[in-house]
Amino acid sequence: MNKSLRADADRIVEEAIAAVLPDAAVQRALEGRVFPGRVLLVAAGKAAWQMAAAAVACLGEQIEQGVVVTKYGHVMGPIDRCTCYEAGHPVPDENSFIGTRAALDLVQELNATDTVLFLLSGGGSALFEDPLVPADELQDVTRQLLACGANIVEMNIIRKRLSRVKGGRFAEHCAPAKVLTVVLSDVLGDPLDMIASGPAYPDSSTATDAMLIASKYKLQLSQRARHLFEKGTPKRLDNVETIVTGSVRELCAAAAQACQKLGYEPTVLTDQLSCEAKEAGRYLANVLKDHACEADGASAAQRKAFIAGGETVVKLTGTGLGGRNQELALAAADEIADMEGAAVFSVGSDGTDGPTDAAGGYVDGDTKAEFEALGIAIDDVLANNDSYHALEKVGGLIITGPTGTNVNDVAVALYAPE
Repeated sequence: MNKSLRADADRIVEEAIAAVLPDAAVQRALEGRVFPGRVLLVAAGKAAWQMAAAAVACLGEQIEQGVVVTKYGHVMGPIDRCTCYEAGHPVPDENSFIGTRAALDLVQELNATDTVLFLLSGGGSALFEDPLVPADELQDVTRQLLACGANIVEMNIIRKRLSRVKGGRFAEHCAPAKVLTVVLSDVLGDPLDMIASGPAYPDSSTATDAMLIASKYKLQLSQRARHLFEKGTPKRLDNVETIVTGSVRELCAAAAQACQKLGYEPTVLTDQLSCEAKEAGRYLANVLKDHACEADGASAAQRKAFIAGGETVVKLTGTGLGGRNQELALAAADEIADMEGAAVFSVGSDGTDGPTDAAGGYVDGDTKAEFEALGIAIDDVLANNDSYHALEKVGGLIITGPTGTNVNDVAVALYAPE
């Protein structure tokens, strides 16, 4: 492993994530707000605890009560007047349902002068859920969607129709109270009806959209689920105001700034990366190879960083352990083998990648040789979706712990010739 490049990668990850933590953003959204009646807080998503803590610090006793539903391991302590729940992600579990029902109970029988402060972040589709189908059926549909390669928008179009809170239905439940939604976006382009499946935003998708997605991916659905596709979702909500406080665009900009501070000339290739993780890894590796081939003379000595933000997908073909960011990095290792001064790494801004304790993965020009010395074939690992165990053996995991934010992923390709 190139220790210098790895140190740069860790520094870039640390600074990029620090720049998109929700505390200051939530405070900006709430500063100067005057609420005429009661204020009740509901926070859902991977960043829910951090967002709720920031809101209570800002508004203090204006917040009468609150419910926070976040991922296991993401509650960092008690929050005044709030009850915190940890629940399942990416597949909802019983604690997801218990926490969500507590939120629904909290916002019953409100009047028009009351406000529900709804703090929403990525992961909310699993964490904030009260299903209209049996729990085991919803969990099975979720697993099918995760395994088939559906993108986040397609997944959420299906999930909205099987839920009592998604697709604007939570905001309907809060009426006539006002809903002030503060959002950390984890969906490309910030479509507000798709972030966490849009519990407090009018739904732009249709029953036809859902049926086409079910057919495209050959989803196994009960007749009850298919019947729910025909049920209408709210197309207009007059009691909602929405503020977006963070997105992958800011994450990419922060990564670029961190790269520049380390002496790299950064280029943001896209903040709309949306493809299979393996293809994204190979793409970034090929960008590095193209640059190395074109560089000559003085330009050959320039340190370059190529940045791509977004959210890739993994199509499951094996039974291993990993996540999209680890798989992206692993696929790049094959392409940059023996390339001097080259590294590719990718992380999830929330600090978790798939069902693992890693945020993502790192590889460089030495990684493939290190695998071969251990008898590990990259193609076999990718076929089994076992990037975690492979990267673990060569020190290629990036572990940050839960970060308190969630604005998609960022992948970086570094070129630092001697």
